Amino acid sequence: MSIRVDGPDFVALQVRDVAAAARFCEEHLGLVRSPASPPGAVVFDTKPCPLAVREPLPGTDLDAGRPGLGVALWFSTPDAQALHDKLAAEGVEILTPLRDSPFGPMFSFTGPEGYVLTAHGA
Repeated sequence: MSIRVDGPDFVALQVRDVAAAARFCEEHLGLVRSPASPPGAVVFDTKPCPLAVREPLPGTDLDAGRPGLGVALWFSTPDAQALHDKLAAEGVEILTPLRDSPFGPMFSFTGPEGYVLTAHGA
């Protein structure tokens, strides 16, 4: 029998301020909280896998560099243009302009505590 991994089934962003990061996700991205979250975290009901913001794990130094450096976290949205315009109007920093890609229209923006997030249309 071979051992394998099926793929990611949970993503968590480690943040200094869980409440502020959760508000960002709710207010700017429209994410909805799951009915239950572990202590020190807020889990959102996202598909295909849950997303959470959580307190840093022991030994994590969030001041050592840009959060998530080297990890690309993408979100799908039915309307990338509308999300882009909404975030820009709300003062969220847009890092790359909306452009066509093999995954549909896409752009990157600054998420909670400096994480770079990318959104793409279907």
